[in-house]
Amino acid sequence: MIQPKLSAYDLTMIVVSLVIGIGIFRTPAIVAQSAGHQTIFFSAWLTGGLVSLIGALTFAEIGSRRPVAGGFYKLISEAFHPVFAFMLNWVIVLTYGAGNVGVALIGAEYINPLLPASLQGSTSIRATVIVTVLLFYGINLLGIRSGARTQNLLSGLKVLMMTLLCIGAFVSPLGHNMASAPALIPDYTASTAFFVSLIAVFYTYGGYQQVLNFGADVTNPHRNTPRGVIGGMLLIMALYLTLNYAYVKQLGFGQLTQSKLVAADLARTLTGDVGYTFFSIAIFVSVLGYLNASLLSLPRVYYAMADDGILPPIFKRVNERTQTQEFALTFLVVVMLLSLFFLGTFEKIVSYVMSIDTVALASAAATLFVFRRRARPTDTYTGYRVWLYPVLPALFIGFLLVVSANVIITDPGPAAIGWVLFASGFPLYYLLKRVF
Repeated sequence: MIQPKLSAYDLTMIVVSLVIGIGIFRTPAIVAQSAGHQTIFFSAWLTGGLVSLIGALTFAEIGSRRPVAGGFYKLISEAFHPVFAFMLNWVIVLTYGAGNVGVALIGAEYINPLLPASLQGSTSIRATVIVTVLLFYGINLLGIRSGARTQNLLSGLKVLMMTLLCIGAFVSPLGHNMASAPALIPDYTASTAFFVSLIAVFYTYGGYQQVLNFGADVTNPHRNTPRGVIGGMLLIMALYLTLNYAYVKQLGFGQLTQSKLVAADLARTLTGDVGYTFFSIAIFVSVLGYLNASLLSLPRVYYAMADDGILPPIFKRVNERTQTQEFALTFLVVVMLLSLFFLGTFEKIVSYVMSIDTVALASAAATLFVFRRRARPTDTYTGYRVWLYPVLPALFIGFLLVVSANVIITDPGPAAIGWVLFASGFPLYYLLKRVF
């Protein structure tokens, strides 16, 4: 039986670690392009944070009510139907790879401008991603693993970079020449621009849903769960809003809409070319650490899914000498490379991931209504309960569905790929059930 040991502070740090990734060094430019105006830009970041906070609180109750291994699949399967759960998780298996490629693209975009001119351009960026992925694929096949100290160092570097860049919010604008670029005005209304902006914002705030895995681990959940979740999300919102304010203040909103390397450009305005070079290399190194950790951990996720009967048993096969899941690792790398060739850019990958991921999050959040209804009238649950139920969970689900609809409308190509793969999960489920 699970023994609760996590304090509010522990949960706060877990939430921060789950959410803050590499996206904050790339997505602000995408959000600015979609918003077309500073007010919409900051409103989207603030709203995305508040909605994500509601989502984290919702998942905290779900995790406390149903502290089971297997994540979304188990929850959605129990609340709705195993076929629907498989269809969602089948696409999620594939989006893991696409998400990794998105991170690798950020790293390549930051490091390639420092290479010789002959090695720059979109083709070279793709080549950098391919070489990087294959390099770590080979390393992991050999069973060579990065130590925990290395991963902690890289994570600490990321937080340090954010903190240093936030200085730009508190000093007078230094890059006056960069602020003259006109903003890119989207071709849709302000309300549409706001909801389109939320696509990349929610992508950057993603990760909070994993708090459902810690629902039964929190001591005094009525008190510590909301404190930990709210504390973590407020800290993340403060960092994101401060850093985005620094981007706008130092670069100018117009320049922000046209900058792919927003962190490096901000570093250049604050510290010159030396800062630009340092932060470009530092972000690339941080990406390498994330990529290596993902290639180590995601095959273990496939293992757990295969162990639950979601994926074929071959995903559980482990090399006894190296302890490497060779098939699962190869499958992941193939998905990553296919995502690079079929989707190509970071923006397309975001649309592909979010078109289904938002529906999966909404479906998982909706399980709370099912679990509460089934528990009536003699609900013996004494753990944390989300505030203002059912209003806040319903609001969260509604926002996610609107974001998903906006992905389909504004970027139908990548979204269509996601939904075709989702539909393919229906016959695949029955095929796997018959074969295995």
